[in-house]
Amino acid sequence: MNPEALSLLLTREMPYGKYKGYRLADLPGNYLGWLAREGFPRGELGALLALMYELDHNNLRGLLDPLRTHPRAR
Repeated sequence: MNPEALSLLLTREMPYGKYKGYRLADLPGNYLGWLAREGFPRGELGALLALMYELDHNNLRGLLDPLRTHPRAR
């Protein structure tokens, strides 16, 4: 697992849709599951969303807590 990718989950925001403006690490699991079923977007955003889905699906969101510099959004 790439540590840089983990930090990107905490800083990048969802650029569109219902959860626009949410940090990728704060997206709800049901939305990540929906994206996984429908297909992740191409490129870096899709790779980060797929990583976040895997963390959520395997109950590993806690791995991000030591990297957080600010509280979870919304």
